[in-house]
Amino acid sequence: MGDILENFISFLKIEKNASEWTQRKYLEDLKQFSMFLEQQGSSLQNMDHLVIRHFLSALQKKGYARTTVARKLSAIRSLIRYINRENSMAVNERLSFFTPKRGQSLPKFLYLTEIITLIESPDTNTVLGSRDRAIMETLYAAGIRVSELVGLSLESIDLDSRLLKVKGKGNKERFVLIGKYAESSLRSYLELSRTKLLEKRKDGSFEKAIFLNKYGFRLSDRSIRRIIEKYIKKASVKTKASPHTIRHSFATHLLDAGADLRTVQELLGHVNLSSTQIYTHLTKENVKIIYNSAHPRA
Repeated sequence: MGDILENFISFLKIEKNASEWTQRKYLEDLKQFSMFLEQQGSSLQNMDHLVIRHFLSALQKKGYARTTVARKLSAIRSLIRYINRENSMAVNERLSFFTPKRGQSLPKFLYLTEIITLIESPDTNTVLGSRDRAIMETLYAAGIRVSELVGLSLESIDLDSRLLKVKGKGNKERFVLIGKYAESSLRSYLELSRTKLLEKRKDGSFEKAIFLNKYGFRLSDRSIRRIIEKYIKKASVKTKASPHTIRHSFATHLLDAGADLRTVQELLGHVNLSSTQIYTHLTKENVKIIYNSAHPRA
């Protein structure tokens, strides 16, 4: 199954223009499913609906979230369609797939006071502190995904116009705005700290990435998440947060301040308005909480 998976991932990348995240996760999902088939003494060619149900049951017992289970089943479906299209073998497309409902869980967000405390927690007198402040200012100012942040390069940024060009899902490019605080933090970081980090590169080569690690190379998604977790603890923010929590906070705060849904959709890079509408539910819930806690006859 190794060659099939390799060819399938190439298909996702070249023909479907799938993001690196999708490619990586689908590969992980399908490797897991392949191992499960081996344990069951089955294979793609001869599996039946019972194998799929057993796989689903195993995932649920391990405590996977509904969204994760749905993605794994989507990866299996996509692989089966690809195999049948390429005619490399015959796989039954009419297998009974039960996809669990994803539910309507509301995204977590930070209140404005928590965001400010978090962003102001790095020591900007240090090289890494200056970088970390610029990272969090940019995440909150632009509402971009962590993958979009790490993909930023020097040619992606226009500080005079306060514009960033980011590459989102499916390699679709869009322009996002940043405010004066993010602009100031980025200028300070680029002029001083980034130069010092670039000097750490032992090979002496040029690096176009904006955000660098302590060795002078492009930061990874995982490193950004560690940075956020570090300052969440330092700032004593009670909400368990990630880079995506900052993105959720960006959208929630805009809507709370009166921004229209279409504008927020454009800024977030959502293809469908339905992806953005969840934040309207979120703000309504926030209104209810404030009303119930503040109104004397609530």
